Amino acid sequence: MNFEEVNILELLPQQPPFVMVEKFLRCDWKTTKTSLSINNDNIFVENGLFSQSGIIESVAQTCAARMGYLIDNQNVKIGMIGSINDFEFTGILPKVGNEIFTEICVEAEIGSIVLLNSKTICDENLIATGKMKVVLTNTDAKMN
Repeated sequence: MNFEEVNILELLPQQPPFVMVEKFLRCDWKTTKTSLSINNDNIFVENGLFSQSGIIESVAQTCAARMGYLIDNQNVKIGMIGSINDFEFTGILPKVGNEIFTEICVEAEIGSIVLLNSKTICDENLIATGKMKVVLTNTDAKMN
């Protein structure tokens, strides 16, 4: 599968300007990887730096992209962050012009609940790791 051909906006309930994943790089039942180029107009950029909140949102949206991809040809559902645990930031925040790579590894999936571990890398440096619980609702994200 050539993931570069996937329109990531079709996988997400979020839409601009609140999209924190740009490229869909890899996806299977266990691991998903996305990237985001940090632009000055990003809502999580302050003083030229991408915030920790933006990194956490990128993790959540990587999970959303995974769910959107794996449900294939069904309506994308709205998901919610159920919990954020053990997030550690190395102190390096991405700058405008950097690209971050976010990878999630699903540890467990029980019904509509996904438990995952994540890591975010910028310039080959690990900048964040953490755990998240995401809950998928029955509500369609895009009402026609």
